[in-house]
Amino acid sequence: MLIRFGFEITVSCTQPVPMLMALSTHSAFEGRLIGSDRVRADRGADITRYVDGYGNQISRAVAEAGATTYWSDCVAEVDGRPDEVPHEARQHLVQDLPSETLTYLMASRYCDSDHLIRFAWSNFGHTNEGWDRVAAISGFVHDHVTFGYKFGRPDKTARDVLEEKTGVCRDFAHLGVSLCRAMNIPARYASGYLGDFGVPDTGFDDFCAWFEVYLGDRWYTVDARYNVPRIGRILMVRGADASDVAMITSFGAYELAGFRVWSTEVDGRPTDPELLAMLETRPAPRSAAGPDFGTAVPGAVHLI
Repeated sequence: MLIRFGFEITVSCTQPVPMLMALSTHSAFEGRLIGSDRVRADRGADITRYVDGYGNQISRAVAEAGATTYWSDCVAEVDGRPDEVPHEARQHLVQDLPSETLTYLMASRYCDSDHLIRFAWSNFGHTNEGWDRVAAISGFVHDHVTFGYKFGRPDKTARDVLEEKTGVCRDFAHLGVSLCRAMNIPARYASGYLGDFGVPDTGFDDFCAWFEVYLGDRWYTVDARYNVPRIGRILMVRGADASDVAMITSFGAYELAGFRVWSTEVDGRPTDPELLAMLETRPAPRSAAGPDFGTAVPGAVHLI
């Protein structure tokens, strides 16, 4: 399966603003890339990239005064299989967990699992350990939370999501992560591209957040917003929560003047040279509709 994916983000600044951008594929992404997924800009200084402690590829740039458009456009070849549903995956005792997973049992900035322990055990303590428990948590979050861009805000924690019953993709993921951690299941936040493959076309592409749980000696994808296995995920970032993997972390104020994302299947079986030729021109917008993120203050995180 060939997927063309990328973005255009235009920021407007009154003075130069240093930025960190988590907008490339994760270093552990298993698909084959045709072209480059590096973040590029229509003006300004060169963009450098480093890999952080979670394996995320972070781009460093200084947005000059005025408007700057950052973008990426690439093709990924992926297996096209849906998210795995490991019905028999077992839950480990805490003392048997690998040491590297233990950090994902701890409360974090947006995943205040320490405040949700009583709720989690009261509502899910009767479920079978392992995948059945994770599925019950995902189903609860899916049914409990109403999605809407107007419900997103940068300081919203999992406890807020539980109480307010609204949120964006990251809020579904944060609540799922927190409830799993409250029940001693290692869980981490993830985000990337997820096009409308095998589901009705919404007419608008965006980034998507989900989470991963550690069961049966490996990590599995869980998507509480959709709560069904999906195909064509392209992993960008992982972390304890969204604070580790903000789409943009700015060290100064800016206005988000433009934002669009694409993740579409490439028809046929074009050759690599044909795909590279296709990437010479970015795709036309599919829809004028989309989220309104507005103005960002220093250090703000923009992430769905």
